[in-house]
Amino acid sequence: MKTKRYWLIKSEGDCYSIDDLKKDKKVAWSGVRNYQARNFMMNDMSVGDMALFYHSNGTTDAPTGVYGIARVASASHPDETQFAKGDEHYDPKATKDKPIWH
Repeated sequence: MKTKRYWLIKSEGDCYSIDDLKKDKKVAWSGVRNYQARNFMMNDMSVGDMALFYHSNGTTDAPTGVYGIARVASASHPDETQFAKGDEHYDPKATKDKPIWH
């Protein structure tokens, strides 16, 4: 039996907040462009692991900090934003055959 792990996941509160996650219930964690974070998501995160949901780049009205708890709901999969020309997370080096970001 695999040990449940605990993670810190982050998003800017004005980009995607814990309130957005509460409303959506489940979301693909897209736009991650840090190799170490990608590696953790691909190789180490497992369904059922828990995560502290951290809002970064806080403001006076919504300071930086942990705003809630989330659960990993699926295995890693390629981030579709890497293929979307015009998306701020588009990566011209990524291909469907060899995705870079998961």
